[in-house]
Amino acid sequence: MNSMYFTEEHEAFRQSFKDFLQKEVVPHIDKWEKDGTVERFIWKKFGEMGYFGLNQPEEYGGLGLDLFYTVIFLEELQKVNSGGFAANMWAHAYLAMTHLNKEGDDRIKREYLTPSIEGDKIGCLCITEPFGGSDVAGMRTTAVKKGDKYVINGSKTFITNGVYSDYLVVAAKTNLEDKHKGMSIFIMDRNTPGISSTKLDKLGWRASDTAEIAFDNVEIPAENLMGEEGMGFPYIMQHFALERLVMGINAHARAEYAVDYVLGYMKEREAFGRSLDKFQALRHKVAEMASRVDMCREYNYSIAKRLNDGNYVVKEASMSKLLSTKMADEVIYEALQLLGGYGYMEEYPMARLLRDSRLGPIGGGTSEILKEIIAKMVIDKKEYKPAT
Repeated sequence: MNSMYFTEEHEAFRQSFKDFLQKEVVPHIDKWEKDGTVERFIWKKFGEMGYFGLNQPEEYGGLGLDLFYTVIFLEELQKVNSGGFAANMWAHAYLAMTHLNKEGDDRIKREYLTPSIEGDKIGCLCITEPFGGSDVAGMRTTAVKKGDKYVINGSKTFITNGVYSDYLVVAAKTNLEDKHKGMSIFIMDRNTPGISSTKLDKLGWRASDTAEIAFDNVEIPAENLMGEEGMGFPYIMQHFALERLVMGINAHARAEYAVDYVLGYMKEREAFGRSLDKFQALRHKVAEMASRVDMCREYNYSIAKRLNDGNYVVKEASMSKLLSTKMADEVIYEALQLLGGYGYMEEYPMARLLRDSRLGPIGGGTSEILKEIIAKMVIDKKEYKPAT
């Protein structure tokens, strides 16, 4: 136990969550990977156990726990070896629900946040667009106010939970003249007329329903605006710190899973009369892999501590995602190599793990964009500040 960050209560939660995943999730993973769909019943079970409410306010059914329960939640999800299943869970809990909690009014929280915590409603966050990618400020989706309604037109893509979610948290331009201050955040029900989704066929994350979503004259009540009109961009930027740290934690956890699997394999597998863990070249490779995992993990824990304490960690979270996702790709690549031909077989975990991991440097802001953001802070001394 890392007593700098985790208490006995944290570790008890980790063990109970691991047991839950092994009993309720792992037996279904291969089916969900094949079908490209996570069945509805598991969302309800997560809700009944309180897993969607770890960091949510008690007033709306959450548990109000510190961020290290979230760290454990993320780490253990990576170790069921389905990046798609994990993404469905954390995109609901830490992308869609974060906006509900931070920008939603009491009505929205009671109608959407509480059922989300209970596992009765599934959410998705719609920011990325087909022509925009990481350029959030350049989005083209519009929300035009007409009386007591907004009319939404445009499209989003690469949206996790984009097909089977019950509601959508959507960013759209309310002022076309202002690039950064003209954006707002809305919530809308899936069955609202004019919303259509197309499921995307992906290299990895096969269990996740990733979609392109179109909005064709979608009318929603004006009260479905979340927070202030025109404040969408700073809201999004503020929450990116958590999203990037989530992806950094995911990365070190799946890399740790790969190393642990390799250690067990090398202990059992023999060549030339001795187990693989006795060959110096392989031992040193594992030593390097394990060292890189530890370095990223400890950094991510320290950033989680600062975020939990209320610090604004956009630079550090960006660094976490940039380096941790790169490390995970490289460590998992080496892990597959250490399994030899078996690493290339689907019945072993490394092939899927390699495919799933490759999204790390792409989703939630590409590594190229993160480098420029970090460069602005380090070289140009740009300061990003929380939305007020």
